Amino acid sequence: MNRHSLALGAAAGLVSAAAGLAAGHLVAALTTPSASPVLAVGSTVVDQTPTPLKQWAVETLGNADKPVLLGTVLVVTLLLAAVGGVLARRSFPGGAAVVLVLVGAAGWAALARPAARPVDVLPSLATAVVALVVLRRLTTVASPPVDAGGRRRFLRLSGAVLGVAALAGVLGQWVVQRAREVTDVVLPRPRSPLPPVRRGLEAQFRGITPFQVANEDFYRVDVNLTTPVVDHDSWTLRIDGMVDRPYELTFAELLDLPMIERDITMACVSNEVGGPYVGGARWLGVRVADLLERAGVQDGADQILSTAFDGFTISTPLTAAQDGRDMIVAVGMNGVPLPRAHGFPARLITPGLYGYVGGTKWLTRLTVTTYDRDQAYWTERDWAIDGPIKIASRIDTPGGARPVEPGRVVVAGVAWAPGRGIGAVEVSIDDGPWQPARFGPDAGIDYWRQWWLPWDAEPGRHSLRVRARTVDGELQTEERATPFPDGSSGLQQIVVRVG
Repeated sequence: MNRHSLALGAAAGLVSAAAGLAAGHLVAALTTPSASPVLAVGSTVVDQTPTPLKQWAVETLGNADKPVLLGTVLVVTLLLAAVGGVLARRSFPGGAAVVLVLVGAAGWAALARPAARPVDVLPSLATAVVALVVLRRLTTVASPPVDAGGRRRFLRLSGAVLGVAALAGVLGQWVVQRAREVTDVVLPRPRSPLPPVRRGLEAQFRGITPFQVANEDFYRVDVNLTTPVVDHDSWTLRIDGMVDRPYELTFAELLDLPMIERDITMACVSNEVGGPYVGGARWLGVRVADLLERAGVQDGADQILSTAFDGFTISTPLTAAQDGRDMIVAVGMNGVPLPRAHGFPARLITPGLYGYVGGTKWLTRLTVTTYDRDQAYWTERDWAIDGPIKIASRIDTPGGARPVEPGRVVVAGVAWAPGRGIGAVEVSIDDGPWQPARFGPDAGIDYWRQWWLPWDAEPGRHSLRVRARTVDGELQTEERATPFPDGSSGLQQIVVRVG
């Protein structure tokens, strides 16, 4: 087979794969978005990836980890499809076999999800049918010998197919985006509304993290490669397990229960020292303690196993719902219904615990059980069980990337120790004495504190360190630890160039 024949075969494989994937994506948008072939395979890769490699991806790629994964899956798929196209020019059954293996892997991945339904195989079936039809047509047009007229027909047909595929892909994405919009939910008023959120230091000092992080800027770390779309009209929350009276609530019934609102800082266990995966917001929801009291918790239980819509599980110590903290099933975030990216229609918020232990999104079930009986997704992967958020502090400004002008400079950032509260923040310049920083507004012990310190900066290179103390005087540790298995620790230190 000469070079031109190889190129035509590879092109036929690529075009047929693009058409099939676009068709599968459109069908998935109308049925189950996460069953789109590339997403289904990507999700399986995420589940099977060893914990150290996952942590490396989060640390190295940040929010780009999922796009990079999906891009890699797509590139590998297209390369194999190109090989199938080359084989199909010699023997169509051989090329078709490659397509069927690829699609079969996607279909298996979709059906292997914990909450999979038979309908989830439809996107893969649509991908197979469209890809095989297009591949057959293109290989027929490009059957050897191919003259100049045959190549022109091949190019015209390929262009038409790619145009239709692009339209199908855009339409599928539009359907998914429309489904993600939450427009028909009216939140109830809490029993005791909090006063309006106070103006933070961001109004005075450029570069400091806002006191209340906007929903669209709030960090997101989870295993979902696409934002789930859960229908709140058919959604239910089940409370069961080691309880006397298991029951279910519809979304409307949940909204009718007494609501509280709380200012709570959430943090991800994957956050490195000085990292971005932490945020403060105002949450509206129902106390988990009230839900469990209605069910009647039995003796011997020590865990709440929470389950998301797709079967993903998180384990939370039962004491977190019984020790007086306001662990809630949240339905609102910063005065509006939960965005889908943050767990609509309902999610867990647990003050003082990392999200992998107490922040289940797209929540559908609370099962009272024991750690001996049930393990959750992250504990099966050897992350720590309890997951209390460690005392932490961060320098937001000045950044280390750009030099600053000599003279008065404001050093500012945030510090957090949910459940214990921040009582003091101190800054050391060039390993000098620790200087007390000043605070911004206070929203309670479950919320972070903004801090700032005026500094008369002289030309040269300077190192800045920050540390925090809790309200009761516990000092942030200097001992360095990586996020795995129970969260990072250590003091952030940055180098600033002045002049």
